[in-house]
Amino acid sequence: MKLTLLAVGRLRPSFREATDDYLLRLRRMADVRETEVREAGRAGPPPVQRREEAKALRSSLPDGTVCIALDQRGEGWSSEGLAHRLGAWRDEGRAVAFIIGGAVGLDDELLDSAAHRWSLGALTLPHELARVVVAEQVYRAFTILRGEPYHKGDDRAR
Repeated sequence: MKLTLLAVGRLRPSFREATDDYLLRLRRMADVRETEVREAGRAGPPPVQRREEAKALRSSLPDGTVCIALDQRGEGWSSEGLAHRLGAWRDEGRAVAFIIGGAVGLDDELLDSAAHRWSLGALTLPHELARVVVAEQVYRAFTILRGEPYHKGDDRAR
């Protein structure tokens, strides 16, 4: 399965290390690539920045990809729900891209064009931390699909 983590901005070293750890693990299970586009901080006010970043994000999307936009107003998915969706897309031979905005978020037109909007919860997370969480959750979803024990620790925490 082809997965793309498409994000605005570069990660600071601590976030980079955490994201790389999950991507390394995930690459044993799927064909994963990460693409970063530049923040448009000097483009003007936030709506103009979001539009400029959306252009760069769109141009980096592989054709025919199921686009999942990270959006606080989106639908919350459990780890098992994400695993179910990824399993279905894998079985259909679909490529999937997770799109993570920068400091000013994602453009409304880009959000509207996404196949799904995924919310990591009601908390406001820095976009760098959101990328770590997405990488971890996608890795967790694949361990669920493979029946590996990583996800079972959650049951003890309840």
